[in-house]
Amino acid sequence: MSKIERFEDLDIWKKAVEFAVFVFQLSDKGLLATDFKSRGQFIDAGFSISNNIAEGFEYNSNPSFIRYLRYAKGSAGEVRSQAYVLYKVNRIDETEYKKLYHDLVEISKEIKGFMKYLQDFEKAKKNQKGK
Repeated sequence: MSKIERFEDLDIWKKAVEFAVFVFQLSDKGLLATDFKSRGQFIDAGFSISNNIAEGFEYNSNPSFIRYLRYAKGSAGEVRSQAYVLYKVNRIDETEYKKLYHDLVEISKEIKGFMKYLQDFEKAKKNQKGK
């Protein structure tokens, strides 16, 4: 894997941004557009995924990055929970909910895989130093 120089080059960040754009667009429709409290929380949590990935990357430290990836994964869970409630109270429809759910499960899996990659890299680095 080649060295990534900017968080904008990370595929997981790009997917998280696409997801945030979808959340924002969805929030401008139907009943959700006028439910300002739910709308704001939903948008904030949706943006939090890509923002945590970017912030963690900028620390230039894999342990810090892993911590922020964990926060991003947590935000994905938060949005998934919000999406379910919004669906149950008819702020979003079933098709929108299913897309949100699918996208969030995929983003969470990719974040988890990326965290494992970085953790394994850090373990290997420590093992090299110990030799």
